[in-house]
Amino acid sequence: MWQQLISSLTLIAIVLIIYHHLGYPLLLRWLSKKTSSVKPQTVKPQAISRAFQDSASDADLPRIAIMVPAYNEAAWIAEKIRNLAALDYPGSKLSIVIACDGCQDETAALARQTADEMACRHLNITVMEFAENRGKVATMNEVIPLLACDLVALSDVSAIISCDALLQAAASFADPAVGVLNSHYQIYQPGTGGEETYWQYQGRLKTQEAALGATLGAHGAFYLFRRELFEPLPADTINDDFVLPMRIVAKGYRAAHENQIIALELEASSVAMDFKRRQRIGAGNLQQVVLLKQLLSPRYRGVAFLFTSGKVLRVLSGYLMVFALVGSLLLADESSVFLCLALIQCFLYLIAVTTLIFPAAPTGKLGHTLAYLVSGHAASLIGSLRYALGLEKGRWQRVTALSASDRRPFIIHSNQRRSSTMNPITAKTKRVMDIIIAGLGLALTLPVFPVIALAIKLDSPGPVFFQQRRIGQMLPEQTRIFNILKFRTMVVNAESVTGAVFASKADPRITRVGSFLRKTRLDELPQLINVLRGDMSIVGPRPERPEFYQQLESAIPFFTERTYGILPGITGLAQINQGYDTSIEDVRSKVAFDHSYALILGSFWPWFRTDLMIMGKTFGIMLGRRGQ
Repeated sequence: MWQQLISSLTLIAIVLIIYHHLGYPLLLRWLSKKTSSVKPQTVKPQAISRAFQDSASDADLPRIAIMVPAYNEAAWIAEKIRNLAALDYPGSKLSIVIACDGCQDETAALARQTADEMACRHLNITVMEFAENRGKVATMNEVIPLLACDLVALSDVSAIISCDALLQAAASFADPAVGVLNSHYQIYQPGTGGEETYWQYQGRLKTQEAALGATLGAHGAFYLFRRELFEPLPADTINDDFVLPMRIVAKGYRAAHENQIIALELEASSVAMDFKRRQRIGAGNLQQVVLLKQLLSPRYRGVAFLFTSGKVLRVLSGYLMVFALVGSLLLADESSVFLCLALIQCFLYLIAVTTLIFPAAPTGKLGHTLAYLVSGHAASLIGSLRYALGLEKGRWQRVTALSASDRRPFIIHSNQRRSSTMNPITAKTKRVMDIIIAGLGLALTLPVFPVIALAIKLDSPGPVFFQQRRIGQMLPEQTRIFNILKFRTMVVNAESVTGAVFASKADPRITRVGSFLRKTRLDELPQLINVLRGDMSIVGPRPERPEFYQQLESAIPFFTERTYGILPGITGLAQINQGYDTSIEDVRSKVAFDHSYALILGSFWPWFRTDLMIMGKTFGIMLGRRGQ
């Protein structure tokens, strides 16, 4: 019975994956052509050609306000204002607001300085400074209602806009049914070939979606909407450039796409930047399905089809891919069909992972496309899990290679200068194994999460999850600090009186459910998210608390070096040989295990065998309830 259920669900997962990536684009292409040939088309009026000269026809143009939200944009703000100064649109009809959201750099000063340049003095520009960084959505909710205009344009600082963009927009909005207008997004310097292919594909989809009634959302680089249709967004909105346009579509207006309006992203991308950006988009994708679930109703017809096929399945794709692979592997012994499906999936993942680890590998366009898709769905999976677990708060922070927000907090240790002994091949293989094991682990154990959450809630008042700052990987100039995730096993405010103390045997602060979770190590399941984020590894030294760090560093020789160049682990040599720390002596004995593990990392096969042994013994501890 269970085999029939798993086989059916696995086949459904595979069909949905193929439909979303291949079937939907082909069907959308066919439907858009059919709609264009059958449905009477509204001809967009010809955009006015002003050639930067004022004329009587300017009086017929709508008033446009361009809002540019900015957070620490000193590197790009000057070029952005110069680009806005080059737009062909009557000055009497155009206003610009640079909204500095608690900037800690010279963004506001540089904006005013650039606005005073000879080429920019004609602009009606306002620089608004907010003392506190509240996030992009909060800034939009406050500024947009103050704008006196017909159309509002939102634009990222690092994107430049084609000179006739506003004239093209004015022509599109001559149709009263158009509520939102999206631009054609391009990247000046794509991080990878896969990223370039992806955005070309997205551009084609936007055009085809528009033919069926509405593009799905917009791109924050540049889009416009009617001012009177704006409603303040929920404070925790993540993907504002999707939720805002689709709320307008839900009112019955069209979201159009104009290929003649170009928004060119200037900031060079990288794999790390793109992964972090897509992780956040993944969280927003799940949120927007919840916020805009009414668009799934059949009464929205084409929009419902687009929303289900394009967005809902995108949210589910990461989970479907994991389930399809696991299901195929489980059924491979019983069926030659599932054996073939498992081999095909493993082959495709091998190409993708090889391209991600070795970008110069001769995997061709297929390899780079697969790598971008797999890494994107992995990022989306992490992001959606973070949102589902309440870890994504919706606060807007710009993703940039140089941004301070892109770096984890750290403690400086200027005397640490030695290099890591980890074999480079070991390091890459270890990270790939971490991602695969953590992804599969989460997919398989997610059904248990609600059961554990309910048990925790019934046993004691307080939150389900527990976060605590821990010392992470040590690098030559810094030691990283991160928030470790766990299921709560103690009473709330367990250290409110005593402060930070080691746990003890028969600790009265541990709840009844918490005792079971600790013995089975189930309390550590949420740490799989830490692994996917890159804070931790599956196997490594146990991460210590900052409150004990100075004391332990003074009392135990070579304590700080235990995580040099090594990510802390959920399990490890020390963890399988000892339980939770109850004293400094427990930590002292663990340090020897940690340094032994570090030495093994210098050779590939000894490390591989050791990690398999540690993971095997960890399962034995969990099943035998021998944890503490």
